[in-house]
Amino acid sequence: MKRALLLPLLGLLAACGTDVAQNVPVPTTQVQQATTTTSATPTVPPAPQPASDGTCPYLATSFVAEANGQRVPKVKLSTDKPHPACFFYATATEIQLTVRVYVGDERIAKLIVNEAAPDGSQPATAPTGWAGGYVSSGTGVVYAVSKADAAVVVTSNQKQSIKARRIAEEAVKGLKL
Repeated sequence: MKRALLLPLLGLLAACGTDVAQNVPVPTTQVQQATTTTSATPTVPPAPQPASDGTCPYLATSFVAEANGQRVPKVKLSTDKPHPACFFYATATEIQLTVRVYVGDERIAKLIVNEAAPDGSQPATAPTGWAGGYVSSGTGVVYAVSKADAAVVVTSNQKQSIKARRIAEEAVKGLKL
């Protein structure tokens, strides 16, 4: 007799559709389904800008003056952390050399190098274990290399890539990367 009473009740519940099912509490011990996330394409941070006068924490001004072949009357730093970009000036307003450092995501480090020295640039393999490229133009040279999650980009108003390469090597040494 109990079955006879339950069958019409179950039929009534089934006829009600999902409205009744939505009001049924879900047990808290239910297993969560794994969600798959797709990583977004990494974006290159904006180019650093000179913000304040200072001393480059990883590159001596005297070394830059000797290696780049110009006197350095002023140095400015960006606000980037943990390693600011260093801007070495030739005059009060003209930048002769910039050293940009990035440490973080390996994909972004490579994007920074590829942006600075795109496909078709000359290969750069110094310091040992680092890879990238350099590009000379009428206004100077860019030497950009990365290794794992780090990138170093040297932009000089000099046309000789060896000067920018020496400065990149010294910056990597000073940064202990």
